[in-house]
Amino acid sequence: MPSTDSHSPIIGDGPAYDAVVVGGSLAGCAAAIQLGRAGLRVALVEKQPDPKAYKRMCSHFIQASGVPAIERLGLLEPMEATGALRPRMHMWTRWGWIEAPPERAARGLNLRREVLDPLVRSTAAETPGVEMLLGWSAERLLREGGTFAGAVVRNREGEERELRARLTVGADGRDSKIAELSEVPVKTYPHNRIAYGGYFEGPPPQHSPDSVIWFLDPHWAASFPTDSGLNFYAAMPTKERLPEFKRDPEAALVKFLADVPEPPPIRDSRAIEPVIGKIDMTNRVRKPVAPGLALIGDAALAADPLFGVGCGWAFQSAEWLSDSVRPALQGEESLEQGLEHYRRRHARELRGHAFFIHDYSNGRRFNPAERLMFSAAARDSRSAELMEAFGTRQIRPQQMMPRALPRALAVNVRHALAR
Repeated sequence: MPSTDSHSPIIGDGPAYDAVVVGGSLAGCAAAIQLGRAGLRVALVEKQPDPKAYKRMCSHFIQASGVPAIERLGLLEPMEATGALRPRMHMWTRWGWIEAPPERAARGLNLRREVLDPLVRSTAAETPGVEMLLGWSAERLLREGGTFAGAVVRNREGEERELRARLTVGADGRDSKIAELSEVPVKTYPHNRIAYGGYFEGPPPQHSPDSVIWFLDPHWAASFPTDSGLNFYAAMPTKERLPEFKRDPEAALVKFLADVPEPPPIRDSRAIEPVIGKIDMTNRVRKPVAPGLALIGDAALAADPLFGVGCGWAFQSAEWLSDSVRPALQGEESLEQGLEHYRRRHARELRGHAFFIHDYSNGRRFNPAERLMFSAAARDSRSAELMEAFGTRQIRPQQMMPRALPRALAVNVRHALAR
């Protein structure tokens, strides 16, 4: 029998599920939708009781690499119907602007989490086979032998339920309780930047409705136009700037953005809500599988938010997990095989990107190779295309480096000779 170590009453034995997904945000809802559509029975557990709850500290930007997974979920058109924008990316560097040719530029998604999260959650709740448990949080994991077999969840009244399942999925974010309870191996990497941002209304920034980021080396700033005519302004300086942001977050954010080269019109805009910030953003890499258990989204890999990968990787990792374990949950192969497929896919797609992101997250300045490639991308359209494809995570480092480095070297040699 599974052990529960319960100190509160358990309501019945609970129904048997194919999967228990803990965390009803982007990754958890995406996984529940896909597994439910495959004819599987899913319990989706979310600690927030309000179905309209949303993540507040997020730029809302979704990289172009995440858009195909969203489209396959059937969410792209509903998102666009609520006002989502499809921006290109413009990058300022001290060598000039990096902009891929418009006809070849990748297009991401900008939609406030206040709109996106309830949309994704309602889609999950309406999916046949998915039971949404709002206001419940995971307290303990169930085990059968050496395999995880579900979770004990508790609501705010202290009632508990056993949710037994063949697969337990942790989709509960950077500080995952499921990862902690399962004791999967974790590695951490230091992060030496702070993040502050807020929504403003006012004149449209340069390049609007496209997004703009400033690589100020080592500081960083961004402007993300979004739905309802709003703009999300963000700053990620190194921690040496923390005192001024803690004193007055809005004033510090406005000054920071107003001082960047070719600044956006933030001084002519008005914050519609308080500017908020986050100081501790330690990078965490966890083993994404254990017997009977998988981690997706930030629970598996929480990377520096500077590169805007979190939302996209949430949707993508949910899809990789669903594709990998669906045959096992339908009885076509062992769950161990399915989880191994997911582990390999997760590593293949994200390990290289994570290495570069973690290496840059300590607040250092560009290294020689980065200076070579950024400067070439500002001078050459083909280099800009490669830089954008890599920056939006559409190609992996091993696909980009053999093409980008030789071209960057040739571009900069020609530039030097021309001077």
